[in-house]
Amino acid sequence: MHLFFTPDLQPTDASYTLSEEESKHCARVLRLGQGDEVTLIDGRGGLFKAEIAEANPKKTKISILEYRPEYHKRGYRIHIAVAPTKNMDRMEWFVEKAVEMGIDEITFLQCARSERKNLNLDRLEKIAISAMKQSMKAYLPTLHELTRYADFIMQPQSGQRFIAHLVEGQERHSLAKSISGEDTYTILIGPEGDFSPEEVAQALQAGYKPVTLGQSRLRTETAALAACHTIHVLLDV
Repeated sequence: MHLFFTPDLQPTDASYTLSEEESKHCARVLRLGQGDEVTLIDGRGGLFKAEIAEANPKKTKISILEYRPEYHKRGYRIHIAVAPTKNMDRMEWFVEKAVEMGIDEITFLQCARSERKNLNLDRLEKIAISAMKQSMKAYLPTLHELTRYADFIMQPQSGQRFIAHLVEGQERHSLAKSISGEDTYTILIGPEGDFSPEEVAQALQAGYKPVTLGQSRLRTETAALAACHTIHVLLDV
């Protein structure tokens, strides 16, 4: 199945012209031609069955045959708020795998012990798009710019909220045993040096519940993906 990302395609459109990047991939890389069937996704849940009307490496024209709204829509949402690692390769890996698995929103946190002060959001968005296409997802998650931890904690978040931390002396419950039904789940994952005690206290005061992701001490990107996976395992039944 040949799949292309068409973010501005509307449900009522009968035809569409691929972007130059997608046209080049279609006509030159895949060598598709007139009459070949393709699949289009808009990143908002729409999946379109279509065929090529005119193959051109700059402007490939597509005829829309069928529209499927809310393709594989889940009854729950996952929002991971994570402090980027010093090595961005590891954070790019997380974004790729989380999108393949299924995630709705990612916020990058600037914490007290964060070692990274900036990130290339454009590159991360391209990785997310590629992963969405690879895994046949119709929803592109929202990626937020680097956000100060204190600012994020003050933002209202719907649904159930958790903070995964390693601060000793505080009671924590298993995330797997804390999930209860289809809902929106927001989970905070700290930097490589973990959240500071003050940050944990801020989260608890804001209504976040402290959780653990198991007995192992996990890297930041592993913890973020484990949290995402745990919710899927419990609710994809």
